[in-house]
Amino acid sequence: MTAIKHALQRDIFTPNDERLLGIVNVCKAGKKKKNCFLCATVTTERPVQVKVVKVKKSDKGDFYKRQQTWELRDLTEVDAKDASKENPEFDLHFEKVYRWLASSTAEKNSFISCIWKLNQRYLRKKVEFVNVSSQLLEESVPSGESQSVAGGDEDALDDYQELSTREEQDIESMMEMCEYAISNAEAFAEQLSKELQVLDGANIQSIMASEKQVNILMQLLDEALSEVDTIEGKLSSYEEMLQSVKEQMDQISQSNRLIQISSTNNGKLLDEIQFLVNYMDLSKGHIRALQDGDLTSPKGIEACINASEALLQCMNVALRPGHEKLMAVTQQQLLFAELRDTFARRLTNHLNNVFVHQGHDQSSTLSQHTAELTLPKHSPLHRDLLRYAKLMEWLKNTHREKYEGLSRTYVDYMSRLYEREIKDFFEVAKIKMAGTTKEAKGKFGLHGSSGKLTGSTSSLNKLTVQGSNSRRSQSSSLLDMGNMSASDLDVADRTKFDKIFEQVLSELEPLCLAEQDFISKFFKLQQHPTVAPPLAQPETEESDGGMLSRVPPQAEHRHSLSSEKDMVRLMMNKIFQSIETELNSLIALGDKIDSFNSLYMLVKMSHHVWTAENVDPASYLSTTLGNVLVTVKRNFDKCISGQIRQMEEVKISKKSKVGILPFVTGFEEFAELAETIFRNAERRGDLDKAYVKLIRAVFMNVEKVANESQKTPRDVVMMENFHHIFSTLSRLKISCLDAERREAKHKYTDHLQSYVINSLGQPLEKLNHFFEGVEARVAQGVREEEVSYQLAFNKQELRKVIKEYPGKEVKKGLDNLYKKVDKHLCEEESLLQVVWHSMQDEFIRQYKHFEDLIGRCYPGSGITMEFTIQDMLEYFSSIAQSH
Repeated sequence: MTAIKHALQRDIFTPNDERLLGIVNVCKAGKKKKNCFLCATVTTERPVQVKVVKVKKSDKGDFYKRQQTWELRDLTEVDAKDASKENPEFDLHFEKVYRWLASSTAEKNSFISCIWKLNQRYLRKKVEFVNVSSQLLEESVPSGESQSVAGGDEDALDDYQELSTREEQDIESMMEMCEYAISNAEAFAEQLSKELQVLDGANIQSIMASEKQVNILMQLLDEALSEVDTIEGKLSSYEEMLQSVKEQMDQISQSNRLIQISSTNNGKLLDEIQFLVNYMDLSKGHIRALQDGDLTSPKGIEACINASEALLQCMNVALRPGHEKLMAVTQQQLLFAELRDTFARRLTNHLNNVFVHQGHDQSSTLSQHTAELTLPKHSPLHRDLLRYAKLMEWLKNTHREKYEGLSRTYVDYMSRLYEREIKDFFEVAKIKMAGTTKEAKGKFGLHGSSGKLTGSTSSLNKLTVQGSNSRRSQSSSLLDMGNMSASDLDVADRTKFDKIFEQVLSELEPLCLAEQDFISKFFKLQQHPTVAPPLAQPETEESDGGMLSRVPPQAEHRHSLSSEKDMVRLMMNKIFQSIETELNSLIALGDKIDSFNSLYMLVKMSHHVWTAENVDPASYLSTTLGNVLVTVKRNFDKCISGQIRQMEEVKISKKSKVGILPFVTGFEEFAELAETIFRNAERRGDLDKAYVKLIRAVFMNVEKVANESQKTPRDVVMMENFHHIFSTLSRLKISCLDAERREAKHKYTDHLQSYVINSLGQPLEKLNHFFEGVEARVAQGVREEEVSYQLAFNKQELRKVIKEYPGKEVKKGLDNLYKKVDKHLCEEESLLQVVWHSMQDEFIRQYKHFEDLIGRCYPGSGITMEFTIQDMLEYFSSIAQSH
């Protein structure tokens, strides 16, 4: 193994500047044996690199070649397989696990020991050794082959130095000069020693010969030292001079630093003074405007606005630390506070006077608007006051108490003004409403209150809808005032009421919207919902003077409002507190004049509520109209309930025929009127529910009257009234009543058929009884051709019965039947011809049935009826034409 190690060192590692320290003969475990060598090497140059090299003998000769190389720092684990038993197998864990089988356990242990030492020296114990006995790692490597394999101790690694190429050449040339250098090494070493002694003696003599030159050198050194002492003396004097200069420069630097500090302080002081002058100085013009500025002219108001904004800016300036201790700043703040209080007092007094003046000045303007039923416009007042909006915002930010006092004063005086105007306006509206029904009340009474419309279908057909660009007028109806009958007057009254009610709402809506918009702009209440409102209290709480009491803006106040929108709504509630009461009074009057006015009011009020909610769902107008709409809807429901109640109370005459019941025609007229009013209305669902309630009540009460009728047959009452209902629903095409329309048609058809069958049994009574007996015998099991042998139903009996009904008698019986039917039916529905035609079809059906029975039960007898189908058709036709 030593020879192999030297060969590997010479052939493979020396050319690469590497030293071989450990070697082991191995083959891969579990495979066919192909021997190779694992070598542990280090480089000769710094930094040292430690490697594990796999060397394999070449197949084409006796030389070795490097096959694979691993860095020792990549080795993570050495697994010796068994620490207690001798086992030549071991694993090296690089990027993957390599399993090896050593030629002997001693070689394996020697190689692992070498790896352990290299790990301790160069890798600082990075590699992990598994299944390796601690004794192997601690003890020294034994002598002999293992010592040579391991490569010696750690000191040998450092002491050994390889000859350089030049040194090798020198040694070789020296050995070539001596013939016995190789054959007699001792003689060669002795010769070399003698030559070395000769060289040492020559060196000593050369040194002794150069003593004179040494003395000269020492003299030169002494002279140099003296020159150095001279230079040092000069440098010391220079240093003393520079020291005095340094002290002077330090004094100058100190002075410059003090000058710079003073300059910096002066600059900062100038900045502070400039800041105070710029932000806390109010011009004389602004002071003059705040103290004596004109609050009536536009130019004076503009000057006051600019002055108040400048004052607010000066008062709100963020002072720097220490400014408040300056006397000038304190004096300026006192001046600003005095100017603020003075101007706030002037502004408050002026606006108070404006509010009081406007409240008294507008009191006599309504007489100009009485004829055309309009409310006075307050736009001039709003336009004049909006000039002060910015001043009100300033007052709100600086003097909250005076701002709240102004808002209370405005609400107080404007509420009195609006109360007078609205009261007079509604009085005029009531007079006009009452005037529309004066003539009608004198002649015909209050139609709606009696629960029955007196207008006829022909008069209702005169209703037209006037188109308009505004959605507000879509349900407004106009009347063609031609021939003024009682029904025409009724419809005309309702139309006038509709126009008056629409006019009232149309006047109130812009009035409320304009006032709410003014309040938002003038009092600056459209933003900042967290600001406590000045009128934060319940609406019913008032002070002795009728003004809203001021509530402190404490957070714990139970009734404080949370946003400025609530404040606007509260001010509107106070200003227009009479609107809801007056509207309810007007609605009650309209309902008292005619209960059907609730239909008009429901449509109009619903539309205005819908419009107001689209603008602002939480506005005062939307809330108030919504409350009034509840009252209108309640009156509408009361009207429907009244109609149903009057249906149930209807009494019919026992002496005259029934005909079309009053509540059936009443429902028709109600539906026609409602369809005209509710065309394109927003609350169509309310009408549909009312339709369903009314039609079910009509159905129920028609059946009730039919059951109680004594003069007119039940089938006739049901047939005529349900035919009228079916015609009405088909003509009006009310979608929510499609099921009731089909039910009415079904009832009408059933009772028509029942009436025809019951009536036709009388003209041919004996013939009917005879053939009923024949059918009974056949049903009992008698064969049809044997019926003629029955004593009661033989051919002679049949001929006898048939002779009792010649054509003349049949025509006479039909004529009597026609007269009877004519007495039962009313002229309004014109159902006589329909019933007569149905009787003709039924009679022909019975005739064919009788002939069929004769042909089956009396075959070959030659017995026929005394009249033919053609004769019957002529009888029915001539009877209908004669009447």
